[in-house]
Amino acid sequence: MLEADTKPDVATLKEIYRRTALINRSDARFRALLTQGKLAIIYYPVRGQEVLAAAMMTALRSDDYLVTTYRGLHDQLAKGVPSKLLWAECTGRATGSCKGKGGPMHITHPASGVMVTTGVVGSGLPIANGLALASQNRGDGRVTVVSFGDGAANIGAFHEAMNMAQLWKLPVIFLCQNNRYGEHTSYAAHTAAKSIVDRAAGYGMRGVKTNGNDASAMYAAAKEAVDRARAGEGPTLIEAMSYRMLGHFFGADFGYVPKELLATAADQDPVPALRNSLLALQVAESELAAIDAAAELEIDEAVEYAFASPFPALDELKSDVWATESAS
Repeated sequence: MLEADTKPDVATLKEIYRRTALINRSDARFRALLTQGKLAIIYYPVRGQEVLAAAMMTALRSDDYLVTTYRGLHDQLAKGVPSKLLWAECTGRATGSCKGKGGPMHITHPASGVMVTTGVVGSGLPIANGLALASQNRGDGRVTVVSFGDGAANIGAFHEAMNMAQLWKLPVIFLCQNNRYGEHTSYAAHTAAKSIVDRAAGYGMRGVKTNGNDASAMYAAAKEAVDRARAGEGPTLIEAMSYRMLGHFFGADFGYVPKELLATAADQDPVPALRNSLLALQVAESELAAIDAAAELEIDEAVEYAFASPFPALDELKSDVWATESAS
C-alpha cells in the first residue's frame, strides 16, 4: 500500500500524463520523420518507458539536477528541456540547447536541471555524485537523479559511485531503468544477480524495486527517495522495471526479443494504462484530449522551429573549447 504522503493525487497524475503525452508523441514524431527520410540522425526510441520518466521527474523540483544517457529523450522532456531547443539540438541547428554541437546524445540544458547527457555507458553515476556533493556543500537543498540502464549497472563506476554516495550520504538517487535488455543482450545473459536493487544492501543503501509502468507506484517510490535525499538521509537505488518496446536504436533488428515478451509488454503498455486510470478517476476524456492536442501543437512548433533554424557557422568549431578563449 502506498504511503499517504507519497501517493499521487489526481492533479499529480494529470501532470504525469501531460509529460507522458509529450514524450510519447515526440518519440513517435522522431520515428515518423526518420521513416519519411526528412531527418537523418542516430535516434534511440524510448517507447515503453514514458511513464517511468514522467513520474520520476514530476517528483522533483524544477531546480533539481538530472544526469541521463544517450537513450534519454524521455528523461530530458520530462525534466523540462524546452521542445524547441531539444529538437533544434537533435537536428544539429545553431539554436539548439548546445548550439547544435552536441546532438541527440549530448542534450544539456542547465536551466531545466539537465546537467549532462552522456554517451558513455555508466559514466553518469560518478558525475551525479559530483553534482550532489556540490549541493551538499552549498546547502542548496537540490537533489540529483542519475538514470542508467540495467547493463550499466555492471561497470566499475556503478559500484564506486554507490559506495561513495552512501558513505557521504549524498542527496542522489540512482535510477536504474531496467528494460530487461542491455542493448541487444538480455538481462539474464549479462547479470547473474536476481535484481539490480539487491546490490544496494552491499553498500548499506536503501533500495527499492518498483513497477515503472505504473504511474502511482513509480511516483511513490520516486517521491519517497527524493524526500529522503532532501532531508539529508542519503541516497536511494531505485530499480524501475519496464519494457523497451522498440529496438535499441532506430532501424535496429528487434528479432532477438522473444515474441511472448513483446506481447507482455504490449499488454502492460504504460501509456494507455495511465490514461485509463485517469478516466476511472472521473477525469474527462475531453481534458485528456486537450492535453494530447497541446503536446502535438508543441511538437509541431518545435519541428518547424528546428528546420527553420540555421546550422552552426564554421567558426563555431573553435568556440566553447576553452573556458577562456586565447587570443589568436
